[in-house]
Amino acid sequence: MSLPRSNLFKLQVKAQLLPLWISLQVPKMSLAADLSEVYTEFHTNGPAQITKPIKESTADHAASFDFQKAIKAGDTLPPFKLSDAFGNDVASSTLLEKGPLLITFYRGEWCPFCNLALRALQNHLPQFEAKGVTLVAITCEVPKQALSTSEKNELKFPVLSDLGNKYAMELGLVFPMPEYMRPVFDGFGVDFKERNGDDSFVLPVPATLLVDQKGVVRNSFVEPEYHKRAEPETVLEWIDQL
Repeated sequence: MSLPRSNLFKLQVKAQLLPLWISLQVPKMSLAADLSEVYTEFHTNGPAQITKPIKESTADHAASFDFQKAIKAGDTLPPFKLSDAFGNDVASSTLLEKGPLLITFYRGEWCPFCNLALRALQNHLPQFEAKGVTLVAITCEVPKQALSTSEKNELKFPVLSDLGNKYAMELGLVFPMPEYMRPVFDGFGVDFKERNGDDSFVLPVPATLLVDQKGVVRNSFVEPEYHKRAEPETVLEWIDQL
């Protein structure tokens, strides 16, 4: 019995990309170099029916993204109360009582660029903590997926769930994906309804914010091109300037 074409497509995509994904999610160099390697390998060796729409949607998003509406240095961080991977509420006010706050937004466990960036931050966690800075990650995925991300990447900092991207929207950090991208993610086997708890097809824009103890954003890295992330060494320089 032959498989439906959609199922055959999924199998073909997974067969082509899974070995590449696994090999490239292991940090080897600087974060920027690792991210560049993943991006280049994927767009060189990935199937065109996958890479072409990803490039197009990314270019369109980068061209239309309104940085003026995104949170930036000098803004006061809107307060949040989000659930961690264990279902506990975590409030920004409580975190700021301890000192400066470092926040990083990531798209999901399925994203190799996000995993590399999270691991790079984890590798620098002792340095952040030594400077009195609390690190948290925020994702649109449900808590059980956040827990899976934490375990897979051996993260020792909280991962918070921003269901429906409500907080990311408040900060101007969202990417409503075009409908033509749905078959691409189907090919990857990414079920957003299961992972995110809804079918809105919206992702957070990768961003890293350093907030001082008064709740003012002192530095921000906001990048609509998903394969670019804040370098941990740069973040350490930010912290030294507080």
